[in-house]
Amino acid sequence: MARVLHNLLMFLISVALKIRVLGYWSLIYGYCAVCAIVALLKLWWNIVLRPTTTFRWLIRETPPACLNDTSLGTHCYVRIKESGLRFHYVAAGERGKPLMLFLHGFPEFWFSWRYQLREFKSEFRVVAIDMRGYGESDLPLSTDSYCFEYLVTDVKDIVEYLGYNRCCLVGHDWGGTVAWLFAIHYPEMVTKLIVLNCPHPSVFTDYALRHPSQLLKSSHYFFFQLPRFPELMLSINDFKALKALFTSRSTGIGRKGRWLAAEDLEAYLYALSQPGALTGALNYYRNVFSSLPLSHNHVRSPVLLLWGERDAFLEQEMAEACRLYIRNHFRLNIISGASHWLQQDQPDIVNTLIWTFLKESEGRKSYRN
Repeated sequence: MARVLHNLLMFLISVALKIRVLGYWSLIYGYCAVCAIVALLKLWWNIVLRPTTTFRWLIRETPPACLNDTSLGTHCYVRIKESGLRFHYVAAGERGKPLMLFLHGFPEFWFSWRYQLREFKSEFRVVAIDMRGYGESDLPLSTDSYCFEYLVTDVKDIVEYLGYNRCCLVGHDWGGTVAWLFAIHYPEMVTKLIVLNCPHPSVFTDYALRHPSQLLKSSHYFFFQLPRFPELMLSINDFKALKALFTSRSTGIGRKGRWLAAEDLEAYLYALSQPGALTGALNYYRNVFSSLPLSHNHVRSPVLLLWGERDAFLEQEMAEACRLYIRNHFRLNIISGASHWLQQDQPDIVNTLIWTFLKESEGRKSYRN
């Protein structure tokens, strides 16, 4: 009798799990359909208003001068034997100094860290990489090539290629997600973790499922699951959507800080207008639902989390919740008036807070010794 009850219980648990999984994917694909319908309506309206220009966009063939600014560092390349991929990065500061590695977000590239490259090269070997699928780094065609495991391994391989076994890791947006994951899986390689406007992945998953307002702000996650159509919508009217992302009053850089200069915007358009560039960037999203939830969560490095108060995509309540997963010193700074792009929006404040955290962490280490 006990065995029968046990088997029945296991069967019911199995059925409940399958129903939960079915509900999860039904939600995802249902929301994708809604986002697709909304996007089709926007496309139709664009065609009505601008019938001759909607499907025109320009591939920028010449990089703007700011991308070759020698004060930012030296352009370098590395081919990783294991993956076979070639990565582009910009490096400054003396070799042999502690490594500070920067990981950018969507839809950016190494250039988003220009203010930090100049600031920290005096004390660190600073390296800002183009992550796989971005900028001058290789662009794998398969969506499966953008799973969390490969993205984390890229960071490990690059750190080791640079001749280091540990680093101060700094990530923003998608780069923040990869930075969290790298610190979880390779704690011995992260001396300090600095994340900008990106919650711990487990916090994001739990919070979004419980708060429809955040789910709405994350609607692009669902829209980007569609093949090819998101690339079209980001390209029409000469990349109008991308321009708005960085410059509009609701989502852009410079509400209360530095405005994005025209040449800086052209740098982004140069990188993202290249053939296949948008697909590489969007492939990060096309793998995310298969990679969550995480099996490991805890971060054992000291953590600084910087958060723009006026982030249009992420709700601030997630920032404090990250504390639950950190088994070391945790410092959270909410930057008033800053947007999602805070290292560009408020670079002076961001740099000062990073310096404070670095010195604070060194002080704690000296005290323990």
